[in-house]
Amino acid sequence: MEWAIALIYLDNNATSLMDPMVVERMQELMRMRLANPSSQHASGRQARQVVERAREAILKQCGGRNQGMASDQLLFTSGGTESNNLAIFGLSENIPGAIVVSSIEHPSVLAAAEYLRSMGREIRFLPCSCDGIVCLDQLEEWLATQSMSGPIALVSLMLANNETGVLQPVARAAAMCHKSGVLIHTDAVQVLGKSELNFTDLDVDAMTITAHKLHGPVGIGALVLRHGVQLAPQTFGGFQQLGFRPGTEMPVLSGGFEMAVANANSNLNHRVATMKRLRDSLQKKIVAAIPNAIAVGAQADRLPHTLSIAFPGVDRQALQLALDMSGIACSTGSACASGSSQPSHVLEAMRLDPSIIRGGIRFSLSAETLEQEIDQAVESLTAIVQRLTSSRK
Repeated sequence: MEWAIALIYLDNNATSLMDPMVVERMQELMRMRLANPSSQHASGRQARQVVERAREAILKQCGGRNQGMASDQLLFTSGGTESNNLAIFGLSENIPGAIVVSSIEHPSVLAAAEYLRSMGREIRFLPCSCDGIVCLDQLEEWLATQSMSGPIALVSLMLANNETGVLQPVARAAAMCHKSGVLIHTDAVQVLGKSELNFTDLDVDAMTITAHKLHGPVGIGALVLRHGVQLAPQTFGGFQQLGFRPGTEMPVLSGGFEMAVANANSNLNHRVATMKRLRDSLQKKIVAAIPNAIAVGAQADRLPHTLSIAFPGVDRQALQLALDMSGIACSTGSACASGSSQPSHVLEAMRLDPSIIRGGIRFSLSAETLEQEIDQAVESLTAIVQRLTSSRK
């Protein structure tokens, strides 16, 4: 069966296309016919070596401490959603108090928080500015008034927004939290491979990453834990990963993840410069061709590859569909909310005009994107926006 593939792929925040080197590494591991990494025989020990090598390498590449008695931990999971859920539930389960999440978090964080609220847990939503940056003044106030307003158990704040690309002041938030004795988790899924990422420098207690956003395989992610942080397991039935996340570990996916991280970090500065140049070119050419187009979050520091842009008077879903039919892949927001007709909760939290929210789409590039693809995308986009605008008159 042949599948139709977009000619121009600009949806890398949803998932990136697998690097051929990652594919080769995974094929190599599959040909080894690795056994269960928990088995005590030689085949099991060989698989264990693959998993542990990947764990140590990824932790090191992310700036975690991987040596000595104070080493941090990296727990493999099925992806970003599981890691976020494990952090929210596992870090807060045995600590009383409210859970603070930002209003612009990924659905996997917001849905976990909403579930806990339905079970009686207090949830506080941290607002953001019109530029898409969370309001640390509000967090500081909540932390300072815990004796009056009630204790805070956990803060979860993403490192960069998946829709706008706007970078968040996580290191500053971590300093505030630790001064008040509060745990903090960050969702860094979109940052790994797109910007410098150092777990130690961020000084957070837990960090979510995943492989498929940086040309690695779908189906594997990780939760990085600072040394000494206690985590209540949310699944049961095995002793793997110290019982924090039991279940048979996956050597092939672990090896693919390791290769993807190594590739991304080996030439990170060049990749970042390439993506930023292409993103800025795309933004400039769209605004020049469609004067009423609005680049969302453009006044803030952003990831180099993400462009959230709105076309007032145009329906975002009709636009995305028309672009898809023209061979251009983009999105109207988080892929985890695809199929939903609800407006973007991120753009709503930024208190943007309804016409901007209704007309907003997201382009997310990679270092593989070509300048001619940018030109072709702008040409198609311009014609489609003009057609959709004319049809409303």
